[in-house]
Amino acid sequence: MTTIPRRKVVIIGAGFGGLNAARALGGKNVDVLLIDRNNYHVFTPLLYQVATCGLDPSDIAYPIRGIFRRKSNVRFLLGSVTTIDTTNRVVTVTADGENRTESYDTLILAAGSVTTYFGNQSLQKAAFEIKDLSNAVRLRNHVLKLLERAAWTENPDERRALTTMVVVGGGPTGLETAGALVELYNGVVKQEYPHVAHLDARILLVEATDRLLAPFPEKLRDSAAEQLRGIGVDVLFGVRVTDATESTISLSNGVAIPSHTLVWAAGVEASPLAKALGLPLVRGGRIEVNQTLNPSGLPDVYVIGDLAHRIDPKTDQPYPQMIPVAIQQGKHTAKNILATLKGQPQTPFAYFDKGIMATIGRSHAVAYPFNKVQLTGFFAWVTWLGLHLIWLMGFRNQVQVFINWLWNYLTFDRSVRIILENTAVKLPPKSE
Repeated sequence: MTTIPRRKVVIIGAGFGGLNAARALGGKNVDVLLIDRNNYHVFTPLLYQVATCGLDPSDIAYPIRGIFRRKSNVRFLLGSVTTIDTTNRVVTVTADGENRTESYDTLILAAGSVTTYFGNQSLQKAAFEIKDLSNAVRLRNHVLKLLERAAWTENPDERRALTTMVVVGGGPTGLETAGALVELYNGVVKQEYPHVAHLDARILLVEATDRLLAPFPEKLRDSAAEQLRGIGVDVLFGVRVTDATESTISLSNGVAIPSHTLVWAAGVEASPLAKALGLPLVRGGRIEVNQTLNPSGLPDVYVIGDLAHRIDPKTDQPYPQMIPVAIQQGKHTAKNILATLKGQPQTPFAYFDKGIMATIGRSHAVAYPFNKVQLTGFFAWVTWLGLHLIWLMGFRNQVQVFINWLWNYLTFDRSVRIILENTAVKLPPKSE
């Protein structure tokens, strides 16, 4: 009796889309190979808290192999995909400095997105991103080292520049980062540097348009701006950052801000791996897909998450590059793959919008659950906390994050303030 080989599904990317597709296929009659350049899945909505000393990196990351420990049909490969051959159904992976090829019957491309600087090289060189764990830890190290420099300098102008930070982008990440930086200074720094006079932070949030949180209702957008200003963030509308050096940030209105910290949260574009399929790309480097999330002419390839471009018939706008979209597309793709194996028809993807939210700081947030109820302030903040705890992967991580949040709330403390790199601080010259 001839044994029919099981279908092999290769998933590129262990973000929210790829991970949920792999989990939905776990234990099913398929062989799954999940490929990612990191051996962990990171809960990206809380990266800004790692960057601002609120959480430890291990609190928001979970080992991929641990996730699939009991799913014998799911294998993991640590490496970077360099080429995709859709004709021969083969991907090339660089792992441990060597290239290897992996065949597939079905491919799920879920490589996510990267930060875009819209072609401005000076900004790309000077800015800090909050896109992955290494970015977040790098920013945390930078902020803490600047504080140590500020504690030593006797020049008030230099001290002011060291504690001035510019955050670019009026989306949730920009608001959350700006608010967290203010809380770091107000809740911790002033208490731990009592001998340093005028160690006050200036946090600026720069948004090129005339509004924050564009997808939100006007009431919530206005509330977000009001809450930010209420905790001490300078919000600048209709202004762009045009240039940046190690010590100066230039704005489109001609103002030059003495500052050593530029945090970029102004936009993303699809991963460069999108080009590997050899298909025309649409705005933002994304791949046009049909109703079952297949690119044109490639029925055994699925593109999901930030890489996929598909118009939502409910809004006449592309599906947003958001985590809930990626999660639902990952699950739906797995469902369609299993349906095909059973000889059943595939179903079109339809996004169920559960709403949007953004936190601004301690007891400050805006939330629009199910696009029906508009919440602001404390109630929105509690909603944000609860949902993010539920979404966080791993019981240990949930408990640890809850304890840290509770501790931070009760004590105003942020205990994760370790500089994880060369701790030698470049001190300014002593004033005469």
